[in-house]
Amino acid sequence: MTDMDKAAEIIRSDNLVAFPTETVYGLGADATNDLAVAKIYAAKGRPSFNPLITHVENVEQAFDLAVFSGDALTLAAQFWPGPLTLVLPRKAGCTVSLLASAGLPSIALRVPRHPLALELIRAVGRPIVAPSANASGRISPTTAQHVRDGLGEKVDLILDGGPCAVGLESTIVSFLDGTPRLLRAGGLARAEIEEALGRKLEGATAGPLHAPGQLESHYAPSAPLRLNASEWRAGEAQLGFGRLDAPLNLSRKGDVVEAAANLFAMLHQLDASAPKVIAVAAIPMQGLGEAINDRLRRAAAPRE
Repeated sequence: MTDMDKAAEIIRSDNLVAFPTETVYGLGADATNDLAVAKIYAAKGRPSFNPLITHVENVEQAFDLAVFSGDALTLAAQFWPGPLTLVLPRKAGCTVSLLASAGLPSIALRVPRHPLALELIRAVGRPIVAPSANASGRISPTTAQHVRDGLGEKVDLILDGGPCAVGLESTIVSFLDGTPRLLRAGGLARAEIEEALGRKLEGATAGPLHAPGQLESHYAPSAPLRLNASEWRAGEAQLGFGRLDAPLNLSRKGDVVEAAANLFAMLHQLDASAPKVIAVAAIPMQGLGEAINDRLRRAAAPRE
């Protein structure tokens, strides 16, 4: 039996498998089974009011689960498979557990681009719910070792697909009120989405969480972060960018795409040395810089 066969059998038995996507490693379970979804919340220590993303093989499978507007279809056609999650009204008869939607009449859907992720969905034959494979609120995993270090025996099997290419979670766009709204900046730049739609994305509205990554404190290392550093201070662990160099540099050439791919892996590496403070160089807001700064701001937020 291959690892893929084992992984599919584990998920069909209502247990958990970590697997790679192009964004980060996901903690996967049968999206249609309440018990399996509950095990994800328990393994991550995740609050049950924080919805999960359901991963499907293609747009056709998504049509069985959600109601698509014209704009949502435009984005799905252009960016799936890829690092884009769409939050849509649940379709009547949707088979995905309501627990995955935190009891809301909405569903977050994505078609991942990683070949192992798509192979796993096909092998299971059902949608797979998969938040990032880490303890809730901590740094997201971009390698199999990050998953082992963070979740250990809480995962029944880890499919190792090497480092994640994008390195940031998916961008999340909601279509619940007829207006495209950016709920989370991520691995697909806002400008690309707005160009495809021919209009600007609006911001999230107040109310219940309809997608992950919206909690104020999230993606956090153990050490506090000092953001937008313009110089290094004594005793700090250093994460550089561009001309503000350091032993670990997100991108010495100032490339925000390269920086996005390196962000979580380098935060893991620095946090492992148990520093008192991690100082991070300023990152421009252009392109994926918006998503990088979102993750850093949440990682630096006060923790309860």
